[in-house]
Amino acid sequence: MIIVSSCLAGMKVRYNGTDCLEDTIGRLVKEGKAVALCPELLGGFATPREPAEIAGGTGEDVLLGKARVVTKSGEDVTDMYVKGAEEALRLAKEAGATAAVLKEFSPSCGSSMIYDGSFANRRIAGNGVTAALFEREGIRVVSEAQIAEVVDVE
Repeated sequence: MIIVSSCLAGMKVRYNGTDCLEDTIGRLVKEGKAVALCPELLGGFATPREPAEIAGGTGEDVLLGKARVVTKSGEDVTDMYVKGAEEALRLAKEAGATAAVLKEFSPSCGSSMIYDGSFANRRIAGNGVTAALFEREGIRVVSEAQIAEVVDVE
């Protein structure tokens, strides 16, 4: 079993009310081979919502208390991101997941690249809060571009 970002499964849960459907991921969910979840919704956010980015580091830094997640207007929403990550981890463990395919660049789900916190469309190497927590707990995290590394896409 794998975990996938809900937006990649075609659910309109992104901050702006859209999805990022990846056909393979949508099929895996329909076939019961993947569980879709959205850490941001699990943390208490609604759709749509104000965009947020990690300021001062990466998802791992957020978990260590060294960085914060802030909205474009400057509201600190770190606690909601951490809560969502913890709930996502609980559900992943409950499902017996060993891997996750998460939406790249997201402050929750980014597996190798995230936005830099400036809201200027600049990306940096790093992971989102949920991706960092999953990796800490031994769940392999890849982006939608790397799905073939964790599941047979035939």
